[in-house]
Amino acid sequence: EVQLVESGGGLVQPGGSLRLSCAASGFTVGNYDMVCVRQAPGKGPEWFSRINTSGRTLYADSVKDRFAISRNNAKKTLYLQMSSLKVEDTAVYYCATWDGSTWGQRGQGTQVTVSA
Repeated sequence: EVQLVESGGGLVQPGGSLRLSCAASGFTVGNYDMVCVRQAPGKGPEWFSRINTSGRTLYADSVKDRFAISRNNAKKTLYLQMSSLKVEDTAVYYCATWDGSTWGQRGQGTQVTVSA
């Protein structure tokens, strides 16, 4: 059974940092491109970061130079280091596989709230 478990979210002040983790099981994560997706209150889900099987990364303009995605295939874990957080980064954060055009199953997500 494919399972993704996101963790590491919480409440942080603007300008702060958080590190999210996404633990994968039930499939060989090293064989998949992975994406990070977030969904803000009242909005649809949007991808904002991607990492391919070779470790090449891609970021949406909204998070570029502030977020860094990485992976440890041996640990079957994806990481997202977020810094210089803004109020508009408040959302539920997910990870998912990426097939080149769309993302697959997401986990339950982890809430990130940026507020003073």
